[in-house]
Amino acid sequence: MSEPATGPASTALSKADKLDQLRRKMAAIPARSEGTAPAMPAVMPRSTADPTPSVATAQTTLRTLPVPTPIADLFPRGGLARGTVASVAGATSVLVGLLASVTASGSHAAVIGKPDLSLLAAVEQGADLSKIALVPTPKGTAVEVAAILIDGVDLVILGLSGAAVPPSRARAVVARARAKGAVLLVTEGRWDGVDLRIESRVAGYTGLSDRRGRVTGVQLDVAAAGKGFPRRTLRVEIRSDAGSVAWHIVSETQDTGPSRLRAAL
Repeated sequence: MSEPATGPASTALSKADKLDQLRRKMAAIPARSEGTAPAMPAVMPRSTADPTPSVATAQTTLRTLPVPTPIADLFPRGGLARGTVASVAGATSVLVGLLASVTASGSHAAVIGKPDLSLLAAVEQGADLSKIALVPTPKGTAVEVAAILIDGVDLVILGLSGAAVPPSRARAVVARARAKGAVLLVTEGRWDGVDLRIESRVAGYTGLSDRRGRVTGVQLDVAAAGKGFPRRTLRVEIRSDAGSVAWHIVSETQDTGPSRLRAAL
């Protein structure tokens, strides 16, 4: 780490110093393996009858990152294509599920600008916390931090806090993601020219009819649309099964048109 300058004006590190420190830390992280697929964890705390989040068997290629199996059919390659940028809007459970599936498969992820993201919910869906880097409050450097972390991790989740990223800055980060084979997921802001748009809304709850009135599951309408493939949607349920949280298909995939789900968000 670089030594801080002395003097009354140096009581805090400058933005440039902080970014330099982050680059040094990233340089110490082992590079991704480009020659072999990520190893699956030796032990998964899941029921053998219904593992969750189960990873689609088609996700063994190096050019995709896994997603929960029930929504794999929404994506043109059955998962998150490496070197792309996607936006995620709607229910946070979908974002948590993507994070859980990627880290459970052995890949690394970083979450930037999302201090309210529930790590407990991620663990319940199978996330490996040892493979997640957190930058909850990057202040004015969120995009710069994301650009650096893309060098060393497979998935970067970037919360924009309502900001719109200038196209010139977005293009530079996209080029970096493509060169490094990483996936960038942006949320809570505007990022023009994304390769994939993932949207969701809560469609209902289960469990409220029992005597305790306890919510045991949530139903979501999840839709995906992107460059070169039609918009598709799927209703899924995320519910507690035998001490873990499992994804289930409620209704099959269909083309919902360009605005039906977006209007409901």
